Amino acid sequence: MSSNETPEQPDDIQMALDAAYAGALPIQDGALANYIPELARVDPDRFGLALVTSSGRTYVAGDVETKFTIQSVSKAFSYCLAIELVGAAAVRERVGVEPSGDAFNAIEFDPVTRRPYNPMVNAGAITVAGILHEVLGPESFGAVLDRFSKAAARPLDMDESVYRSEEATGHRNRAIAHLLCASNVLPEPVTPALDLYFRLCSIRVTARDLATMAATLARMGQNPVTK
Repeated sequence: MSSNETPEQPDDIQMALDAAYAGALPIQDGALANYIPELARVDPDRFGLALVTSSGRTYVAGDVETKFTIQSVSKAFSYCLAIELVGAAAVRERVGVEPSGDAFNAIEFDPVTRRPYNPMVNAGAITVAGILHEVLGPESFGAVLDRFSKAAARPLDMDESVYRSEEATGHRNRAIAHLLCASNVLPEPVTPALDLYFRLCSIRVTARDLATMAATLARMGQNPVTK
């Protein structure tokens, strides 16, 4: 190094991410989700953190390339897509935006409007899936998967085993869907909306994918990596 050169300074964001990763890595509390049987089979020791800035700078630590199913994180992206396709007002007529105070899979609607409280609980997400299917038709999953893939900056796919497990054991979600139908929030038949919901939750992503998708959402739909 010449006398007029200075050593490269460590990046503050990467240092913070590394510190968070190192601090959380030894924690072994909790248990695998088992409300969907296939989820109880995943490796509990895989752990990674990823962050993508709005300018496309990527920071990673740990197992950021390990694939897992997106599950309820899909709700945020499908909700935004529904708003893009039919408008916020049309979505608001069928899905509220207030906190419910109940569990994500509660069989509970707003007592006044009879709508799901918000799109982040299962009732709201199933309604959003119904909206997407109504607009996009029989090829709705392929169309949404393509949009999710563009947000992730790579082709995504679905975990068939998790989808089959969700579809076989999703009786509570079926009950929610039929109640939505009884409240005139979801049209008959309810099966297409439910099937799309199960498939969206079964899309496989990595921590890096989710960080890229989040940055795309922050940029109102423009992927910071691919532009």
